[in-house]
Amino acid sequence: MPTAPDSTLRIVLAEDGVLLREGLVGLLGRFGHEVVAAVGDADALRDAVGEHDPDIVVTDVRMPPGFQDEGLRAAVALRAERPALPVLVLSQYVQRAYAAELLDSGDGTGVGYLLKDRVGQVGEFVDALSRVAAGGTVVDPEVVRQLLRRRRDPLEALTPREREVLGLVAEGHSNGAIARRLVVTEAAVGKHIGNILGKLNLPPAEDTHRRVLAVLTYLRA
Repeated sequence: MPTAPDSTLRIVLAEDGVLLREGLVGLLGRFGHEVVAAVGDADALRDAVGEHDPDIVVTDVRMPPGFQDEGLRAAVALRAERPALPVLVLSQYVQRAYAAELLDSGDGTGVGYLLKDRVGQVGEFVDALSRVAAGGTVVDPEVVRQLLRRRRDPLEALTPREREVLGLVAEGHSNGAIARRLVVTEAAVGKHIGNILGKLNLPPAEDTHRRVLAVLTYLRA
């Protein structure tokens, strides 16, 4: 039987999967907590926090409309507006582009990042929720491992050819100029650049802006 919590938490839950969302509402209720809003997208998450001023936010990463990192970006924005707002990310994915920013937000307290498939016991999740709400930090070791790997060398996932292409992009060459330099088709260059942007986990943006972000990553490495 669930044990009664030391205090009831008022929770805003953001999860686009209806069955999982409803299951979490029921689970948290059984442990004595109150889900004041259960929503399915990032815009609704921000609205619910403004309306309910919860004790903690629990959010997934990938949500409508793009199913990229909308939930995590919303969490980062909420922490920027409310540095003391506890946030627990519960996801299948490590979205490295914003995970480090979330964990660095506020004063680094009251934040957590757990992977759904690695939560072995219901009690572990509820305990993590309480610890984050109380100002603690709870991060899955796999999240830490991936963030450390990214910080060691953000370009390590690139092939030698992709590094060469990114170097030429950093020098200001167009796709056509790169194709002529490497004696390949312009379509091949475009494919390499697409792979580079994906491997660097750059946030969705206009192509020109993403190229700039890729160059900055190259120059910092």
